[in-house]
Amino acid sequence: MGTRFLGIAGLAALDEVPTVAVVVDVMRAYTVAAWAFARGAEKIVLAESLDDARALKARHPEWVALKDGPSAPGFDLVNSPGLLRSAGLGGRTVVQKTTAGTVGALAVKDADLVLCAGFVVAEATARILRDRAGGSVTFVVTGEDGTADEDLSCAEYIAGRAAGSGADAAPFLRRARLSRAAGELADGVREGAHPDDVALCLELDRFPFAMVASPEDSLMVLRPHPAR
Repeated sequence: MGTRFLGIAGLAALDEVPTVAVVVDVMRAYTVAAWAFARGAEKIVLAESLDDARALKARHPEWVALKDGPSAPGFDLVNSPGLLRSAGLGGRTVVQKTTAGTVGALAVKDADLVLCAGFVVAEATARILRDRAGGSVTFVVTGEDGTADEDLSCAEYIAGRAAGSGADAAPFLRRARLSRAAGELADGVREGAHPDDVALCLELDRFPFAMVASPEDSLMVLRPHPAR
């Protein structure tokens, strides 16, 4: 399996659309998405902008909209696994807009397969890549223009597992724990956070499913795989 690791901006320089893309946002978009599915959400619509998210919520009042940062009119929840883990989302559709994670997924929406991942679904994601048995995979490292250590370490860990490596997860998790994003969350620099967010983002293989994003009725929709 050939692999490459790119930031969102680096995708623009590619000559062709990636065949397989794994979009990694550990802190916190795709940890939150996994928790949403664990809390019963049916699907997650990845919104292109805050205005689009509000418009979707206005058209579908029964949907649950969430965003980065503090609470805001038009949104029900914020992008925090610690705050989301007690939410009742059974059968609901969630609209998610974040600074980097959703942007990364939308940037590769034309790929044949788009997986969205964090440490909480690492092994399930690697399993899908192993099952494809070959080909190239583009890992989209969403944070800090491709340099965020929590996302890069997770991407490298998943790539190793997909290639059959029995790599110890501990060094990768340690890098993520020492990342700038983890420090900002722990220090309360980022708004809309919970004290447990860092620990929840570093729970390796907390969930048994991967997450696949694909176009549905002009929207980019994330679903658990295999479906519950």
